[in-house]
Amino acid sequence: MQVRDLNEFYDGHLGAVARRILLRRIRLTWPDVEGLRVLGYGYAMPYLRPFMIEAERCVAAMPAHMGVTAWPGVRCLTALVEEDALAFPDAFFDRVLVVHGLESAESLRPLLRQLWRVLAPEGKLLLVAPNRASLWAQVEWSPFGQGRPFSRGELERILRDVLFQPTFWDRALFMPPFNSKALISSGVSWERLGGRFLHGLGGVHLVEATKSLYAPVGPMATAPARAGVRVTSEPTPF
Repeated sequence: MQVRDLNEFYDGHLGAVARRILLRRIRLTWPDVEGLRVLGYGYAMPYLRPFMIEAERCVAAMPAHMGVTAWPGVRCLTALVEEDALAFPDAFFDRVLVVHGLESAESLRPLLRQLWRVLAPEGKLLLVAPNRASLWAQVEWSPFGQGRPFSRGELERILRDVLFQPTFWDRALFMPPFNSKALISSGVSWERLGGRFLHGLGGVHLVEATKSLYAPVGPMATAPARAGVRVTSEPTPF
């Protein structure tokens, strides 16, 4: 999905409710980023703004195939990047938030390897990814209905393959993805009911993961280094 389509979705009523719901879950997961470096990858700007007054810095990285938009205003904190060669130093960020980045990735594992590289050893990754079993993943007007949806098992395997250790799982967006005033106004109630009775049908997975520094014993494929990416002596599986 292109940046103009995502802008249009979040400017609408359904997108505004989805943003509030997801931002609440993200803030519950990361209540304090005081003095930390935060990277948002994909289309993460709607969820980064509250972190700006706390974090040491916030950067929004947008993949080239999506396009880029200026954010948050006069002082631009966005960067257009190649998903398999992020132009940031190794172990630079304490928190990495991925929204609308995983499902549209052209090279999923190389992207996750790059996120592993730029994340600090004690840092945390938080993925927001469409749930394959949800209605949000089935409708074309939903940005979570574009690209590749995931099951929990699939996400877990992919993360472990690139040396991330999942530590927390949740789901959100239980309200149907329709522009109905009645449905939109009852979005919070849907979240309460869905979290208790329909947990498997949430529109998105939220998974927090930490960085493993050493590969398990056995052969592992090595990704070729890309020009412009600094290589350090930090233990790496790649």
